[in-house]
Amino acid sequence: MLIKKPSDIKYSEITPKNVYLNRRNFLASAAAAGAAAVAARPLAKWLSPQLAHAAGAKLAVAKKSPFSTTEKETPYGDVTTYNNYYEFGTDKSDPSHYATKFVTSPWSVSVEGEIAKPQKFSVDDLMKLAPLEERIYRHRCVEAWSIVVPWIGFSLSNLINKVQPTSKAKYVQFFTDLDPKQMPGLAEGGLDWPYREGLRMDEAMHPLTTLCFGFYDQVLANQDGAPLRTIIPWKYGFKSTKALVRVVVMQNQPETSWNTANAHEYGFYSNVNPNVNHPRWSQATERRLGGSILSLSRIPTQMFNGYPEVASLYTGMDLRKYY
Repeated sequence: MLIKKPSDIKYSEITPKNVYLNRRNFLASAAAAGAAAVAARPLAKWLSPQLAHAAGAKLAVAKKSPFSTTEKETPYGDVTTYNNYYEFGTDKSDPSHYATKFVTSPWSVSVEGEIAKPQKFSVDDLMKLAPLEERIYRHRCVEAWSIVVPWIGFSLSNLINKVQPTSKAKYVQFFTDLDPKQMPGLAEGGLDWPYREGLRMDEAMHPLTTLCFGFYDQVLANQDGAPLRTIIPWKYGFKSTKALVRVVVMQNQPETSWNTANAHEYGFYSNVNPNVNHPRWSQATERRLGGSILSLSRIPTQMFNGYPEVASLYTGMDLRKYY
């Protein structure tokens, strides 16, 4: 009998610890997070956007985005204790335990590649590009669970326009921070770090694609991608890059972490599609996160996660082939 050694096993073949431990972990974490869940969107003194990366700061929002859903928001306590963020561990509760001391200030983002004005931006610089909006988006995980979160940010197109893409600009690649001293999950290997993702230029420029600084009227929690991240609500959650440090505008389709690790299971586009199953589970339904554990009831998964306005981006494409 051939037995695989741990070094032979891909991340994509590993059953996450949360599958068999998470119910117990989640009940325990829910008790600890009870106060936060009750006060999901606490009132506090507003700080200026220029201080938004300071710990505990609240964010003044100019308006609520017309793209926002009216669905019930997932409690803050759940969104901050049930996370996929492998740099801090593969279990859903690992990021909330191990990201608490992650240093997010000072912080800068480098934008380079096929652009006329390559430069580095601080978080303060980025927040001056456009008024902050509250965008209540559905967010769908490839593992068939979902959340509804009031993200705070603005369209990524504001940043891309600022650096003036050239005629060769066809794609945008994103890189997450790489810091082995602060990210214990990196020692587990598995993926080719740093974590990277990518979009076609028209996807990156779509007004739904968001550069995100906060949620629930405050700055992002470390385990949710502080100090800034991307949100692409019609795609599976792993397409949204946390702790963003580098953006490269390029001519050719970029490598992305999960597609490189296992292209059979994780396509470059990764649009939410109930008609295209993951090889190991159905995508036709999902469980909405809420309360102390995942809801026992399932709801139908919507095409493009319920954002039909992006359908024109894929006219004429076979979405079973370009999954």
